[in-house]
Amino acid sequence: MTIDHASELVQFRRAVYQNLNKRADTVMELIDALCSSVGSRSPVELTLAPVFRRTYSTMYKAIDELQWEERQLAQVLATHLPRPNKRNFYLLGVDVTPQPRPYAHTLTDRGMVYQPTVVKGNKPVTIGHQYSTVALLPEEEAGLSGSWLAPLMTQRVATAADKELVGAGQIAALLSDDKLPFRHRLCVEVADSGYSKPEYLAANRQHRNLITIVRVRSKRVLYRQPVAQTTQDKRGHPTWYGEPFRLQDAATWPPSDQSCTLYEVSRRGKTYRVEIQAWHNLLMRGKQRPKPLPMQCYPFTLVRIVRYDDEDQPVSKDALWLIVIGERRDELCLSDIQQAYEQRYDLEHFFRFGKQKLLLISFQTPETCREEHWWRLVHIVYAQLWMARHVANLLPRPWERNLPAVRNRSISPALVQRDFARIIRQLGTPAKPPRLRGNSPGRSLGTKLAPRSRHKVVVKGLLKALSP
Repeated sequence: MTIDHASELVQFRRAVYQNLNKRADTVMELIDALCSSVGSRSPVELTLAPVFRRTYSTMYKAIDELQWEERQLAQVLATHLPRPNKRNFYLLGVDVTPQPRPYAHTLTDRGMVYQPTVVKGNKPVTIGHQYSTVALLPEEEAGLSGSWLAPLMTQRVATAADKELVGAGQIAALLSDDKLPFRHRLCVEVADSGYSKPEYLAANRQHRNLITIVRVRSKRVLYRQPVAQTTQDKRGHPTWYGEPFRLQDAATWPPSDQSCTLYEVSRRGKTYRVEIQAWHNLLMRGKQRPKPLPMQCYPFTLVRIVRYDDEDQPVSKDALWLIVIGERRDELCLSDIQQAYEQRYDLEHFFRFGKQKLLLISFQTPETCREEHWWRLVHIVYAQLWMARHVANLLPRPWERNLPAVRNRSISPALVQRDFARIIRQLGTPAKPPRLRGNSPGRSLGTKLAPRSRHKVVVKGLLKALSP
């Protein structure tokens, strides 16, 4: 175990423990139990872990009384965030993921949320909540899996809120915090095609050090700059948009302003040729309602990426279109844009690992606030695994010895979780041992609790139809 990395992990654990206001000992042991328990199927099974020295009832009390602000995790991680070395910017990723709760009839503010399905023909929707997460996407480190990230913030998206604008608010909070390193450094955020709407692209343009890279669907229509008028007639509305740029119609594309060719080698050893084209100073139409969005004031760069195999055939049916917007977007080269957006998929790995290994969506509660507390707790757990990535040993199963990750000695979050029990035994815990305080008398005889209120599912389309 490296002394420097071990001391950083100890400092992080102490900072987390000191920022816990209520039931800090129980919460700290619950975090360690979730970090070291590999086969737990439900949160209550975490109380059987050796590191959890308390009863199962204290776990629910600790989650109920957890006081952890949204930016608190980012502030605790601030001194441990790696500075960019190969690139000159911090890379942030934002995305939403569902929390299915179709049978929680007493849970408030449930709505129709997206959930992918493997059965064709079924609608990819479910009933529940959805959460927006912002994470730092660091550069790859030697000996580590490329899917690591540092979670910074998570927030539940209310049914009446816009999920993309919630993410924009999280990005603005990180860039405005003096305790974080993002305020005065160049930052690049990457997001999926749902964030390519005018409301999101215009949300944080007051931050001059922010560059936004979002995917745009191939059915969109963008516009070129208008041609300057030669006449001096100033009557009528000024021309804001020029000729249309239809992504599906190559006849409307002017010659690209910039292009390059890259070669990539996949994990299976296949070589691909990557063709990248860019058009500068394109425009998107704005909106007047519910508030004016002057998108003609925010020109952007449009990037087209196509991969070809060794037979010179496109790998995908559709090309990858990206919008790069921000005052300092010219500081990014085409390879930086392509690599930055491809790293966005690490968020998908994070959500999958959290749901499969960290019980992210397994906490069943009728209280919405407790569910939010659990999501923040799981993000703290992943952050602790990320802090322990350099001190974990490679412990493959006998049938995993021939896997490429094991041969390359690449440490993944699952491997850190597998070895975290040994790390806790060596480092110890700041949590104090429990003290018996006697048996609680419990409820008095004859006590009858009122049944919980049932709440209807919120459907946004129905609310819009009923609104005046």
